[in-house]
Amino acid sequence: MTIAEERPDAAETADARVRPRLDGVPETLLWTLWNRACEARRPDSVLHDPMALELVDAIDYPFEERLGPPHPLFSQVQGLRSVTFDRAVEEYVAEHPYATVVALGEGLETGFWRTDNGRLQWLSVELPEVAALREQLLPASPRHHVVACSATDLSWLDRVRDRDNGVIVTAQGLLMYLRPGEVRDIIAGCAQALPGGELVLDSMPRWVTKATREGKLKVGDLTIPPMRWSMAADERGKLRSAHPTVRDVRALTMPRGRGRLGRLIEHQHRVPVFRSISPAVTQIRFG
Repeated sequence: MTIAEERPDAAETADARVRPRLDGVPETLLWTLWNRACEARRPDSVLHDPMALELVDAIDYPFEERLGPPHPLFSQVQGLRSVTFDRAVEEYVAEHPYATVVALGEGLETGFWRTDNGRLQWLSVELPEVAALREQLLPASPRHHVVACSATDLSWLDRVRDRDNGVIVTAQGLLMYLRPGEVRDIIAGCAQALPGGELVLDSMPRWVTKATREGKLKVGDLTIPPMRWSMAADERGKLRSAHPTVRDVRALTMPRGRGRLGRLIEHQHRVPVFRSISPAVTQIRFG
């Protein structure tokens, strides 16, 4: 089901478009959506995400005026990051077909519709204003549920009912905005409550988080909010200390992208100078 089929008026008339009232960290979800849509629009796109295009059309927001025209690096990196998370979910669900996927702070990501096997359960944990936006814009499904609370409020773990069939938690574009203690609490909470589960997260290097705290990182007219937590790729082993049941911590590498830039993105983890200054995706398995 598409957005247009669910809400035809929003797709047909500008007057029916949804105007999001977001600022601070929640507004950044519109930047990631814009990047995905710009990438998905390309004939040689690295990400198949037609729903992202529909969302941009359904939202009353000056995307290009506010965020700038499509950026060849940002749009491809965002697309490849989404593909990396999708693959982690698909691999887990291949072994646990009835698993629950918990997406922390996913904004307007459409991973449920990209990875759905027809049997999995999906729990989207969002701040109230973003939860309302998801429910207003995205098609309803009996296997897709939204919990309106902060990811740092670990009461969302109580909403994971069927743990015997497996649980994978994703935190894409979220944890860098939290404080180190909050990140550690989320990892420890998942490890304690979800034995046999997984957590997939991404992190930013220190130079990026430092630039945001100094107000020096802008995208168009949008100043990226301060990021509080950073982790170089070589430091991911420290995540093992979050909880005794953390069994395995490993890097997830992005697939090959488009052109020379795409090859650089694929192999940046093999070059120490690039590895230390690039975003990283990490998979944590719980015993």
